Amino acid sequence: MKKYEVKDHEYSLLPEGLDWELVWADEFDGTELDRTKWDYRLHMMNKRHPAWTDQGVHLDGKSNAVFTLMSEDGRPVSSQLQTGYNFMDAPIMETKFGNAHLQWNIGKLKESMYLHGYGYYECRCRMQQKEGWWSAFWIQSPVIGASLDPADTGVEIDIMESFHPGEVKPHNVFTGGYGLDMQRSKVGGMNLDETEFHRFGLLWDETGYTFYIDGVEDGKITEKLTARPEFILISTEVTGYRREDHLPVQEAYDNQGDTFTVDYVRVFEAKR
Repeated sequence: MKKYEVKDHEYSLLPEGLDWELVWADEFDGTELDRTKWDYRLHMMNKRHPAWTDQGVHLDGKSNAVFTLMSEDGRPVSSQLQTGYNFMDAPIMETKFGNAHLQWNIGKLKESMYLHGYGYYECRCRMQQKEGWWSAFWIQSPVIGASLDPADTGVEIDIMESFHPGEVKPHNVFTGGYGLDMQRSKVGGMNLDETEFHRFGLLWDETGYTFYIDGVEDGKITEKLTARPEFILISTEVTGYRREDHLPVQEAYDNQGDTFTVDYVRVFEAKR
């Protein structure tokens, strides 16, 4: 890997052998989140998700976005940020076609703020320190699952997921949506020092998806290939809300105030 210097900020680590150009970034400078780049994800699969809030991220004035495990209406919540929208997330609204009462089972569509295809995606972050919630850096197609062909409707690529402090789960590629046709490939994963910042990267090109942790390759997936532009997510979620009882775990109450800190998110393209 080679260093890519960014003035007044931490450097990136990029794959050798290519001439890289920075095409999109958020360094989280200042004290206000740039809402032209990010929106809060509040809905999942047509429903308002009780684990998420639009109050859980602040900039610390030191070029970091800080995600906090917090309380809202007496329950633990946290935040997800995204640069685009999954067409299946928004709540279903009553519709009719012409004069017929036919229901189109998706919500109101939104225009994504940023989509991108082939390139190198990198996030430098410090994972959560305590149990009760989890963090992730990933990209997703706005229309994943709208067909069986990933080349047509895209994939989900999980660059970093940490369900327990210091544990980085295998990197995933999902296709076919999140129902009967879902397929998954996975590779890599390791344990890291959760008290330190780490760089998580994805090289996405015509040959597949290559994952990096701190500049070291952590596996490659060469199936489920797509070139469809996708949007970026930095996410946290309280553990327990997805269980059958839909209740947060006790650790989420006990460890409120814990943080997940993001230094930057960058997207690079290889010059042709």
